[in-house]
Amino acid sequence: MVFDAVLRLVGADGLARLSLCGRAKMSSFARPKYRIMVIAPCPAHDAPNPDRRGPPMRIGIPILAATLLLPVPAANRSAAVAPQDVTMFAQQPAAPPGQVFRSGAPIVAVYVTVTDQAGIQVPALSKDDFEVYDNGKRQTITLFENGVQPITVVMMLDRSGSMLGNFNLVRSAAEQFVGQLLPADKARIGSFANRIQVDPREFTGSQHDLIQILRTELQEAGPTPLWNAVNVAITALQHQDGRRVVLVFTDGVDHPIASNNVSLRDVIRHAEEEDVMVFAVGLASRMGFGGRGGGRRGPGGGSPPPTYPGNVFGGGRQSQEMEKPDPGLPRIATATGGGYFELTSANNLSATFTRIADELHRQYALAFIPAKFDGKTHRLEVKLRDPFLTARARKTYVARKDD
Repeated sequence: MVFDAVLRLVGADGLARLSLCGRAKMSSFARPKYRIMVIAPCPAHDAPNPDRRGPPMRIGIPILAATLLLPVPAANRSAAVAPQDVTMFAQQPAAPPGQVFRSGAPIVAVYVTVTDQAGIQVPALSKDDFEVYDNGKRQTITLFENGVQPITVVMMLDRSGSMLGNFNLVRSAAEQFVGQLLPADKARIGSFANRIQVDPREFTGSQHDLIQILRTELQEAGPTPLWNAVNVAITALQHQDGRRVVLVFTDGVDHPIASNNVSLRDVIRHAEEEDVMVFAVGLASRMGFGGRGGGRRGPGGGSPPPTYPGNVFGGGRQSQEMEKPDPGLPRIATATGGGYFELTSANNLSATFTRIADELHRQYALAFIPAKFDGKTHRLEVKLRDPFLTARARKTYVARKDD
């Protein structure tokens, strides 16, 4: 099925964006990675406009060729002096306005965090400040956005026994994160210990509902099935549009609870295939009597010892040395373009969660059109014109073939 569309390109920088003066409808039958947005006719586009350069060009756009694009804040849709305007008209039922812009061409979206030498996030860069490489070949950046953008996130919280004394601090930090969510953001709250649970059943933008879950639905203490939990969170994001994020917090290493477990390598691969960013917060702590326990697997594995205060799923050491969280956390964060934050005190959790929320809303969104979708994993690299700045983005993407 092909839509008859009108394409208007206006502006000097060559970037294509959808005009959202009309109302949008999303197709319900396209696969999650591929979407289409149909814009209802808008009188403003039918009137003469001296800023438009060249007559409209009529084209046919196959629905299944449309691909996931990037969020664009409402405030930026008309801010440019010479905005680009790509409008698709079709006789379809109208739906409420959205905050994403889309194109008829397959693209690869790349979300980038830029920091200076002090680790402070850098705003207000332009498209010309970035270079994107696919398997070592420089690509033309066809879409660019540096405004505040919505996110869809699953927050996974460690409920291992070693965290008992910090449960309130973790909940408070998670509430701070929820409080930073914008109206267009959506989230679910997960916890992992004796089981892995994610609430509510559907993503929601209600801060009230999310905070109620944090206060009433988090489970009791148990072990730390870390990678199984992250894998469940990635799966929960599969049918969501836009930027998809897992935010995981733990103070331990992976301690699975069953035989059907996934490895760190499996989870990284899953995140890469689904274009999901993983942000991780790891809490290092001192090992007191009996050790930290809850998330630590002793030599050779085995069952944990009996639980009692001060030695929850612990065993062994009676030193005061600092024990770090799972070493896989920075690896998965780096591979997926997320971020890793390691803390030595739970008192810093609220500030860290707030910082992550701010960073997510201020990432740069770039996209390019690859030469082909060959079903293979491609290396991605983002470079900056300023050598004193650092770009953090995902390292690979899977060039899935069209169905």
